[in-house]
Amino acid sequence: MSQRPEEPRPRWALVAIPIMWIVAVSVIDILAPPDIHLGPLLVAAPAITPSFGGPRTVGLVAALAVVAQTLIGVIRDPDELLSANHEAQIIALILVGVSLVVFCVVRERRATELTQVRYVSEAAQRVVLPPLPRRLGPLRASALYLAAEAEARIGGDLYAAARTTSGTRLIVGDVRGKGLGAVNDAALLLGAFRVAAHRQAGLGELVTYLDRSVCWDLMEPGETGRFGETFITATIMDIPDRNGPVQMISCGHPPPVVLRDGRPTTMHARHPAPPLGLGELAHPRYDVASFAFEPGDLLLLYTDGVTEARDATGAFYPLTDRITGWSERDPDAFLHRFRRDLLRHVGGHLNDDAAMIVVERPALPRE
Repeated sequence: MSQRPEEPRPRWALVAIPIMWIVAVSVIDILAPPDIHLGPLLVAAPAITPSFGGPRTVGLVAALAVVAQTLIGVIRDPDELLSANHEAQIIALILVGVSLVVFCVVRERRATELTQVRYVSEAAQRVVLPPLPRRLGPLRASALYLAAEAEARIGGDLYAAARTTSGTRLIVGDVRGKGLGAVNDAALLLGAFRVAAHRQAGLGELVTYLDRSVCWDLMEPGETGRFGETFITATIMDIPDRNGPVQMISCGHPPPVVLRDGRPTTMHARHPAPPLGLGELAHPRYDVASFAFEPGDLLLLYTDGVTEARDATGAFYPLTDRITGWSERDPDAFLHRFRRDLLRHVGGHLNDDAAMIVVERPALPRE
């Protein structure tokens, strides 16, 4: 059930400002010479109230301003009760007050809608992209997802992990396109990965199954128009529990980075495969690459929203240059620093979704 957010509680120190303004203007106007009229300044009181108060507070301040203007007219013109000038000012205050109250009601309605959108998007993210376990066997892991849209918390970037009898399988990917279609494609691929990753099949067989799953979905009724136009870049890898090389198949995705003693090394695949969803067109052979992942190393997997993030001059985020020399070994601490650094580079707003996974193979205890 949706819950309507309560009207923000105004800070009484701020509410006192428009009230004091009403009192000050009223006293000065009453004491001023007859040819000086300060009543129009009363409109400033309700005008500033929406910046810290809701409809009730604005309505209260507007009513006080109308009462003050009425008292000024009665005191200054006791014989005529209210002059035409004071009546016009009272009508103007009433119109301004009603307009401001309506504005506050519309603003609260909009805030309620945004709250519901965020709630739904967060719920969808928890279903499609549940948090990675902090422990993957002997490995420690953490994941970060940064959505480009303020109202949305999920898009076409994806990641997941699955345990096998000998290690951990990881996938990180990026769906071409945006919106609900991208979310649907991401959910499809993640579902297929979770079903098949636990099997003892080789990495090449797993990627073949994932590619066919994407292709089968695109051949469903109503989806055939997207065949050949929708695809998913991805990196799928096996990380053994014991010391040994990581096996990896890259399907058109940015290469992972291994950070060892503050020195990053990019792990390029010698023969990358085409993105998932294009297998029926390209008929690829999946070559498995391997690289060392030693105790004390950090393994970084990410989407192109990271490396294609631009600063005010249009320069891309230089991932390996920025993380050179970083001493953080805890995945959470690394991602906390990375988040601050990336957002500082782009000026606080991303133009594309970005995701990163950090995996640590803990250093062996010293004997």
